[in-house]
Amino acid sequence: MTKKEKVEDIINILDKLYPTLPIPLDHNDPYTLLIAVLLSAQCTDERVNKITPLLFERADNPYDMVQLTVEEIKEIIKPCGLSPMKSKGIHGLSEILIREHNGEVPVSFEELEKLPAVGHKTASVVMSQAFGIPAFPVDTHIHRLMYRWGLTTGKNVEQTEKDAKRLFPKEKWNDLHLQIIYFGREYCQARKHDPNECPICSKHGRKTLFK
Repeated sequence: MTKKEKVEDIINILDKLYPTLPIPLDHNDPYTLLIAVLLSAQCTDERVNKITPLLFERADNPYDMVQLTVEEIKEIIKPCGLSPMKSKGIHGLSEILIREHNGEVPVSFEELEKLPAVGHKTASVVMSQAFGIPAFPVDTHIHRLMYRWGLTTGKNVEQTEKDAKRLFPKEKWNDLHLQIIYFGREYCQARKHDPNECPICSKHGRKTLFK
């Protein structure tokens, strides 16, 4: 089987398993998605979805957010972890959105990545899920699975993203990003993973998985 055929088969398996794709983080618009993604760093989506309603009840737009102090934001988001950094980031980016973007989230990787506490992965998720622009945000699930399937060397997430964009059709990036995350959680976990039982690893896994 060629690599092209392997990639096509993986896409077909994922399409059958996940024909519909709910976005994991609850949000109402690009701003609330941006804040939710920022909070999800080193935190589960489930926990973020419990905390964001408390925060958005107080402030679900940058104009209301800057009325809160960094300390107030920190207290609300504390269960998500890294609250000192995240609260400063949320307050700081809200000020910049008001000052430089009329309170709107910019539709630009470059402008998003200039915002405090917003890295490339966060920007990619917002571009993909809020604006429908093709992106391939790589999280730990995608990094792990792409390596297990022999589609990347696994050196770092930057290389994995380059390999994913090279191998997968651009029009499938936004769907595949979510499909691989859901697949990693359900079938291809980091621990207690049996490659023989995995719908993709059993066919396409690295030989080292079966030693």
